[in-house]
Amino acid sequence: MPTKKKTKAAWEKSMPEKQFNFMREILAAPSPIGLEAAMSYGVIKPHFEKIKHDSWAIHQFKGNAGIVLDTHPNDLDLPTVMVVGHADKIRMQVRKISDDGKIWINSDSFIPNVLVGHEVKLFPQNPEKPGEYKVIEGGTIEALGAIHFADIPTRTGEKGIKPEMLYVELQMHGEKAKEKLEELGIKAGDPIIFDRPIKRGFAPDSFYGAYLDNGLGCFTVAELAERIAKNPLKNVRMLFTIATHEEIGRFGATAIAGELVPDILIGTDVNHDYDAAPGISAKRMNTLSMGKGFTITTGAITSDYLNSLIEQACLENEIPLQRDMSGRDTGTDAMAAALAGFDCAAASIGFPIRNMHTISETGHTGDVLAAIHGMEATVRKMDAMNDGEGIKVTDLMNNHVRLDQAKSL
Repeated sequence: MPTKKKTKAAWEKSMPEKQFNFMREILAAPSPIGLEAAMSYGVIKPHFEKIKHDSWAIHQFKGNAGIVLDTHPNDLDLPTVMVVGHADKIRMQVRKISDDGKIWINSDSFIPNVLVGHEVKLFPQNPEKPGEYKVIEGGTIEALGAIHFADIPTRTGEKGIKPEMLYVELQMHGEKAKEKLEELGIKAGDPIIFDRPIKRGFAPDSFYGAYLDNGLGCFTVAELAERIAKNPLKNVRMLFTIATHEEIGRFGATAIAGELVPDILIGTDVNHDYDAAPGISAKRMNTLSMGKGFTITTGAITSDYLNSLIEQACLENEIPLQRDMSGRDTGTDAMAAALAGFDCAAASIGFPIRNMHTISETGHTGDVLAAIHGMEATVRKMDAMNDGEGIKVTDLMNNHVRLDQAKSL
């Protein structure tokens, strides 16, 4: 008899168009650091409200626009798992307006050289109504003007662009150019973001654009919440969390985790495709490749026991997983409990992307889908542990790895 063909798993197939469009909507939300509500309140909160059960709750906060979908707000004794993505995007900021109409900017966490020539959106406040924002499109980031004005080392590429050379070109000219810009409400501190939606890429199941970091993490949290809503957990309380201020210190996740105090915290964020990283892939980094599955971080404050549960769940479900490592800091919201100063088992998962913190970040939908299904398999495994009674806090306490019990080779 002919061998029956195995049905392809979700991460082995192209992401359905409806799901891709939802991912694109999340990534498109204008949510620079400190102004994240466009994503958390504008896109994800309505999604949470649509999928939630009547007994579930949505938590909101005073000092940040983070939100949390809580599956068991009245069962606080259940072991609690918080899954965190961060809504904030790295942004540029207005630094000064000069008389000739240049809007000088800070480049934040971008390499200055990758910014020049790209279109941006600038968000000034209404000068007569503070707190009411407008959007200005059509500007580009510049630094040198024409090649004719650059010195020889800059022309040859021996010398790069310095952050203080960057400005937004809004084509304002003539007399009182500065005053005209100021009348629009533009002032120091106004946020600027790339004007670049994501698109499907040329290679199968690839996609590219701005701000995969970390709309992708928020997308996986939202998708995981929907999957759990269809078949709720009985023994585990889930906190589906959209955090803020990650790019400047993980402050949003730290505040939220400190308020809700989960037993387990999983940060979901982008990672690097080290195999394709220019100049370093063959030298000193562990192999991580776009399209080969999601990543799990070892080291830093991550829990080896929690990592082993994730790895076992993925082995049982044949979900592709890649292993990464960190030293003293994961660089993600997985650090939130440690930064907030309370006891918690933590893990950091990711998706290898290329060109992080540029306008052309590039990822693979299979890695994103693998992360969603890997997290679901993990929490369902937790829910079924201890003969169907679910994971216990004592499991976390009593299963720390004992290297003194390692078997000799």
